[in-house]
Amino acid sequence: MRRDYELGFILNPEVSEEQTSAILTRIEQIVTSQEGEIVRVNQWGRRRLAYPIERQREGFYVFIDMILSPETVLELERTLKVSEEVLRHMMKRRDPKAIQKEREDAIAAEAARAEAAAKAEADAAQAAQNAQAAPPAEETATAETTPEQPAPVNESTEAVPAEAPTPAAPESEPATATDQPSAEETVEA
Repeated sequence: MRRDYELGFILNPEVSEEQTSAILTRIEQIVTSQEGEIVRVNQWGRRRLAYPIERQREGFYVFIDMILSPETVLELERTLKVSEEVLRHMMKRRDPKAIQKEREDAIAAEAARAEAAAKAEADAAQAAQNAQAAPPAEETATAETTPEQPAPVNESTEAVPAEAPTPAAPESEPATATDQPSAEETVEA
């Protein structure tokens, strides 16, 4: 009997991309050899740990949703315990009600996308039909228009000139020590 599981593990932050992909490949091999299925892989990346593990303050977080048999779970846990790159791991069984709701939401979202795509296709087909049925706009526009003449001026209304912007007053520059009269000059005056 296959069930839904979630595997979460934290890798040593000093692990390279090649080692991370090798661990993920090994997990995938175990799952597929036992007729399991990987639903989703969610790599959070490097995060700070709540407490130090093996003198490490950060770790590389990975979460995998899978459909497995119980025997496969034992094999995965054995593999993760042996691996030196894995700081911590935890496998838990997912709630069937939550899984069912996720699947229903995914089906509904897919149906909505398909409906939107069909509507867009129908609108495009309708626009193409309308374009073929109507004569081109350029031909009708050139046949009906004449050269433009200036509009007659109504003499009863006077043109009011727009107000010109007033020039801004020059900003006064701050007084410097040379602009201020010295104490001796003010006494003499």
